[in-house]
Amino acid sequence: MATRKVAPAVAAGCTMVLKSANLTPLTSQLFAAVMVEAGLPAGVLNLIPTSTAGATTGPLIKDSRLRKLSFTGSTEVGRRLLSDASETVLRTSMELGGNAPFVVFEDADVDAAVAGAMLAKLRNMGEACTAANRFIVHESVADEFAEKFAAKMAGMTTARGTEAESKVGPLIDAKSRDKVHELVSDAVSAGAVAVIGGAAVDGPGYFYQPTILKGVTEGTRILSEEIFGPVAPIITFDTEDEAVRLANNTEYGLVAYVFTRDLNRGIRMGERLETGMLGLNAGVVSNAAAPFGGVKQSGLGREGGLEGIEEYLYTQYIGIADPYAG
Repeated sequence: MATRKVAPAVAAGCTMVLKSANLTPLTSQLFAAVMVEAGLPAGVLNLIPTSTAGATTGPLIKDSRLRKLSFTGSTEVGRRLLSDASETVLRTSMELGGNAPFVVFEDADVDAAVAGAMLAKLRNMGEACTAANRFIVHESVADEFAEKFAAKMAGMTTARGTEAESKVGPLIDAKSRDKVHELVSDAVSAGAVAVIGGAAVDGPGYFYQPTILKGVTEGTRILSEEIFGPVAPIITFDTEDEAVRLANNTEYGLVAYVFTRDLNRGIRMGERLETGMLGLNAGVVSNAAAPFGGVKQSGLGREGGLEGIEEYLYTQYIGIADPYAG
């Protein structure tokens, strides 16, 4: 996360204050040390590790010397930061929550869709804003997709990273694991069935079984809230219009995934889906050379690509009088 923000800021000639995440401070410290080792002058990047984010960022946001605020995190926190930034009309970039739809049409290569689903769902154990959150699968291929998806999930062993058989590591903390199970339980109570998984795994560590839920119904929390865990809820559709409606039925709009052999349909879906990014027959879209970001309540601005450095620049027009004018 830090590299996406610091790199364009350095390129644009900015100095920065980086507040590391309170649950993962060591990564930012190592990153800052590497930047110094690479020759970044003292005082250009200033790192503040803290467990009290508000007490740290509050005074910074109110400081008249600040010109830009870039944040990656939850939509809830993003809203508060945007409110604080409004007092000084501070320029902001917000990379917030996601609720990515993963749409599989009847003409899709199901094996390719399953391979893409594994990448889109289990990246960082599902703890990623780009993680596929809702699997919207055509009713004619839903059983085949679920069966093959479950077979792949069954081979994903939950274990600590120091163990050779580890394929899926722990979630970040107990609160996160408890929320994942709460969402699964809510879906099951509404009629969904766990094809595989559906329970926590004993630690040490906060593990949750790779899980696939079939028969998920509209209105359940798991379709509206960001899961942030290795759980894949499947809901079926009949027509393209229904798939679009289900995919867009969220306050978020970061990324979507679409699997179809029909290129015209794929392009059409890109135009109809309310997301900042689209993976067409691909389970990974992130690329440092491409603009990363969403619409709706998934955020503002872009990181990466040519657009990324523009977030740290502003346009100035200078009108010069013509000395030879009559």
